Amino acid sequence: MTNTRPQRADATRNREAILDATLTCLSRDPTASMASIAAEAGVGRVTLYGHFSSRAELVEAVLVHALHSSEHTLGEVDAGGPAADALRRLVDSSWQILNTFRTALVAAENELPAETIRRHHEAPMKRVESLIERGRVEGAFRTDLPTAWLVACFYSTLHTAAAEISAGRLREKDASRVISATIDAVLTA
Repeated sequence: MTNTRPQRADATRNREAILDATLTCLSRDPTASMASIAAEAGVGRVTLYGHFSSRAELVEAVLVHALHSSEHTLGEVDAGGPAADALRRLVDSSWQILNTFRTALVAAENELPAETIRRHHEAPMKRVESLIERGRVEGAFRTDLPTAWLVACFYSTLHTAAAEISAGRLREKDASRVISATIDAVLTA
């Protein structure tokens, strides 16, 4: 039988504090320990484990939390007009979000099965897929490669850009231009 009672206010605050602390800790170190996360959240390890029974469960919750907060930002991107223009606007928002949550994704990749990560990315991937399909209908994007491959190239480019920024090989101020030019080359070649 599922417990449908709402969480107490302090339990909700603790959960939010743990998720925020996890993002903070993972931004410094994707291998941050449960003990360091509990300390950052200002809760004991018993409280932390009361909310999340394992590091994998916590990392998955943080991934979901980050994706949900990202969805709000991405949902506000103007998807009107030509698909190529809409995709550029999406790039402008997406790369910054990915750069912000990059280390949380690294932690997720170390803790979770790839299929779990992909499942949680379905909504943003559908948004890109829809724009690519629309661009194909408009005659702006290539049709000789599978849509799923082009979506994967889109996300791989964003992830690579975040890694290059982190490594100091790409300046943040250049990222949007570089990413858009790369994605344009892939979609219109």
